[in-house]
Amino acid sequence: NTDGINPESCRNVHIANCHMDVGDDCVTIKSGTEHDRGRLSPCENITITNCTMVHGHGGVVIGSEMSGDVRHVVISNCVFMGTDRGIRLKSRRERGGVVEDIRVTNVVMKDVLCPFIMNLYYGCGAWGADRISDKTPWPVNEGTPRFRRIHFSDITAREVQYAAAFIYGLPEMFVEDVSFSDVAVSMALDAEAGDPAMAPDMAPMQRAGFFACNARGLRFHNVEVTDQLGPALILTDVADVDISDCTTHTPAADAPVIHMKDVDGAFVHGCRASAGTGAFLRLEGEETDGIVLKGTYLARAGQPVSLAE
Repeated sequence: NTDGINPESCRNVHIANCHMDVGDDCVTIKSGTEHDRGRLSPCENITITNCTMVHGHGGVVIGSEMSGDVRHVVISNCVFMGTDRGIRLKSRRERGGVVEDIRVTNVVMKDVLCPFIMNLYYGCGAWGADRISDKTPWPVNEGTPRFRRIHFSDITAREVQYAAAFIYGLPEMFVEDVSFSDVAVSMALDAEAGDPAMAPDMAPMQRAGFFACNARGLRFHNVEVTDQLGPALILTDVADVDISDCTTHTPAADAPVIHMKDVDGAFVHGCRASAGTGAFLRLEGEETDGIVLKGTYLARAGQPVSLAE
């Protein structure tokens, strides 16, 4: 399928000093599908460093074939140019498996549709199936996939089109323990709208900020979003959030900088509102509770906090 390098159920793999220009994914890490469950080995101890990746459908992708687990992956010192997606993790119900302990650092991206994707509603190959489209909780079993302990740091992404990030867990299995530290994302002013992650029943996105739904333990530190349309952070059905030293210098006058809906527990501190900010924080949803702001500069915001009924 014109991928570059596909380690599947491999151990102790080093990919270094490579230049990839392909038609699909540059590097895809896999461990088989649910049809092979019981005889699959995990893909683990993978390092990808000092690589340039141009064109293609994704820079480094994990899944959606990850039923045997993927763990202990380090991606560092890479440049992605025109790879559609940057770092992409994808799976769906019935596939099972765990993706855990992933570190991405020192990466520069340009002209990508969406730099960061973690999607447990990946629809390709199963469009229309209830397990893909149903947004209500299902029983947790061996077919329930899980993403956890995934960390991004020291990353620049420019000329982004669809969204700064797309994180979509399952209501029965949240994406867990994800951090973004020292990350700067700027949007392409001529960006078109589109689907960032091939998840069903999602409206097209255009220059959206960091979007997260069904996630727990999110950390945003020194994250900057520029030239977005709407909020810089959009959090729905999320728990245990820490936002520190984050900003946008291009706030939308008709949208908050941070939009939280049904968020249980958030600590916002050390942030600042830029000139032109309307509402800094918008809160809505009956489940929203335990939101704390401390040491945040809001003098330039027209309204520090906007509350729904």
